[in-house]
Amino acid sequence: MSASRRAKTEEPRSSGRRASPGSPGSPGSPGSPGSTGSTGRPRLSLSIQLGERVAELPASRAQLRRWVSSALASAEGPTQMRLTLRFVGEAEGRALNRDYRGRDYATNVLTFAYDETPRRDGYAGPAEADIVICLPVLAREARARRIPLAHHLAHLVVHGVLHSCGHDHELDDEARAMEARETRVLARFAIPDPYRHH
Repeated sequence: MSASRRAKTEEPRSSGRRASPGSPGSPGSPGSPGSTGSTGRPRLSLSIQLGERVAELPASRAQLRRWVSSALASAEGPTQMRLTLRFVGEAEGRALNRDYRGRDYATNVLTFAYDETPRRDGYAGPAEADIVICLPVLAREARARRIPLAHHLAHLVVHGVLHSCGHDHELDDEARAMEARETRVLARFAIPDPYRHH
């Protein structure tokens, strides 16, 4: 991780807090870059990486791309995105959370966003971000909540993508809006509202 990156997110807010009714609560295995395909949808260049001690992807590359693309289209953010989705073990997840957020434990998802750098012609270029998902934490949380691993993974991917596009949940109003957006994206894949599952 480059020191120029800043950690922009932590895990989704606790599902114990309910929003108002109607709102939801070896490295270098690159993916192939390309467009999302649909006219008017943001263009996506997606790289998928496995950290040390991570033997396989928790979902197919095609499924990961579908989740990312759908979240990006929903985000009303950049028209182009260069995104790295990295799956890590406990040690790397803990080190990143400690080094970039000062919290000495592994968390489920971290988003590292690059600031856009304008060029001389005024074009800023694609937005860039890294989303890091700690698989052991993901698995523990899914078991504890008794939900399918794929559903929790989809939620964290969508959550990270929305953060990479500038959405946040520091304030209650922001959290309600972000959770509602996450829930709409997940519903497209027949995944229940993660904030109402309990």
